[in-house]
Amino acid sequence: MDWLTTVDHKKIGILYLIAGGFFFLVGGLEALLIRIQLWKPLNDFVSADTYNELITMHGTTMIFLAAMPMLFALMNAVVPLQIGARDVAFPFVNALGFWTFFFGAVLLNVSWFTSTGAPAAGWTAYAPLSGPAFSTGHGMDYYVLGLQIAGIGTLIGGINFLVTIINMRAPGMTFMRMPMFTWASFITSALILFAFPALAVGLAALMFDRVFDANFFDPNNGGNAVLWEHIFWIFGHPEVYILILPAFGVISEVISTFSRKRLFGYSSMVFATILIGFLGFMVWAHHMFTTGLGPVANALFSIATMLIAVPTGIKIFNWIFTMWGGSIKFTSANLYAVGFIPTFVMGGVTGVMLAAAPADFQYHDTYFVVAHFHYVIVGGLILGIFSGLHYWWPKMFGRVLNETLGKWTFWMFYIGFHLTFFIQHFLGLLGMPRRIWTYLDGLGFNEMNLISTIGAIMMGIGTIMFFLNVVITNAKPQNAADDPWEDGRTLEWTIPSPPPEYNFKQTPLVRGYDAYWKEKMDGHKGMTPAEPIGSIHMPSPSILPFTMSLGLFITGFGLMYSRDWTFITEHIGFYVAGLGLLITFGSMFLRSVYDDHGFHIEPEELEDKGVKA
Repeated sequence: MDWLTTVDHKKIGILYLIAGGFFFLVGGLEALLIRIQLWKPLNDFVSADTYNELITMHGTTMIFLAAMPMLFALMNAVVPLQIGARDVAFPFVNALGFWTFFFGAVLLNVSWFTSTGAPAAGWTAYAPLSGPAFSTGHGMDYYVLGLQIAGIGTLIGGINFLVTIINMRAPGMTFMRMPMFTWASFITSALILFAFPALAVGLAALMFDRVFDANFFDPNNGGNAVLWEHIFWIFGHPEVYILILPAFGVISEVISTFSRKRLFGYSSMVFATILIGFLGFMVWAHHMFTTGLGPVANALFSIATMLIAVPTGIKIFNWIFTMWGGSIKFTSANLYAVGFIPTFVMGGVTGVMLAAAPADFQYHDTYFVVAHFHYVIVGGLILGIFSGLHYWWPKMFGRVLNETLGKWTFWMFYIGFHLTFFIQHFLGLLGMPRRIWTYLDGLGFNEMNLISTIGAIMMGIGTIMFFLNVVITNAKPQNAADDPWEDGRTLEWTIPSPPPEYNFKQTPLVRGYDAYWKEKMDGHKGMTPAEPIGSIHMPSPSILPFTMSLGLFITGFGLMYSRDWTFITEHIGFYVAGLGLLITFGSMFLRSVYDDHGFHIEPEELEDKGVKA
């Protein structure tokens, strides 16, 4: 019950990690099934319809249900600690964000167990393929309503982090003294604030098309199918940077710590992050060169896309210069960080190739695009997440992951990744189209697809090795030091591992960038407190975030089956949807009328309070 009612950012981070890790396994299993189907020509391991469901659910699950929550896990676990705060700005809203994500994710995956099956129109849900004319079952309804509910959680989570970082920094922590992971989380939250409403509007319009026979995207009735592409990519392209910017932040922290050097060019890294976030909004149409936008629009979006290489290049060179002359420790976390750099450069180079509109016409809808996309998302984001998990695991759980097993996991995953996706560039150049169920023999695709499948299996083994490491480590006692890497530079390493419920007994005084490292260099053993020891105010736990989200889950079911459930009365689906809304609004009403002031931890209790991670 404690985990259902918690509003503690550290526990919510762990909940995000468990849920995201579970859906990472689900999405990985779907990827393996796809690769098994393609390992030889004319294979019939799965049917064409099942294959369409697999590629749709693999993309949707990995982007929305695995990568995003694992980033939110790190942001919840680390950002408040890095800025010297005792929690996020709105702990109740933070819990609500997790539970709406969770119930949206469950709703989407329930589709696998229904008679009409999972959504099968691709993770981009291009109209009119995703409309009622071509997706006749309830699969796309699960996609629309599941993502709509999960998106609410992401949006309010992003707003929460924006407010937290602006308002709750410790005394002395100016914006230009914030750690890079916190900066990356700040820009990411701003992108979420502007990008996710576009997705919400698009999904609402698609829901109206499917449930209420509206015609936003039906060309036969005055709608516009290209409108969906604009809406989706106005969200979808910033989404790439919503995913990759936190990974950039992780890499900056890890490389700096394990090189025992200040991050090279900190100011330029901050402005590069801001510029990447801004340009990320300006280039959505480079996904639509072949839709007939015209040469002027194509040229403008080509140039804007290529400009992103400039701030990204600044980051790459700054990481290399940070390592230059450093006393480098190749821990598991640092192996992922160092391996990230050439991999992401490869994804960036192919991105520039795709940004050239004439070339894009040749690469479009081939495996070259699949290879590029996975080099950016898996080679960038997933390596960044693995690096961050190895780095902050001691702080989150009080235990250091097994280093030997961690290094074996890295090499298995890293080699498997390049075997899987590097060769797909050449499959694309040879003309193998994406989104196909099978292919003919004699086209030159056979051996490369076999190698790609072997690589995917190695990635799967690497992932299992990581979870094995987690299980083994979990059996050890919680004996990690406050600063287990001995070269921690930021505020999270100044408090116990795992942190106590209140994070900081006294809010620290920040006197410069890399606040903890500066104190070490000045010969101090810890941070100078900015306040005397006193009573600490804490928020009360609450079950209401859970019930609010459960109500939305029930509403989704009711709306989907509003036309099918006629066994009692014609409108029973709408009654079920109404019941769900009643639960949600009833919970909101209770939250409004019940005056909860939280509780206080008194100074004499400070030594006894802690979290059980």
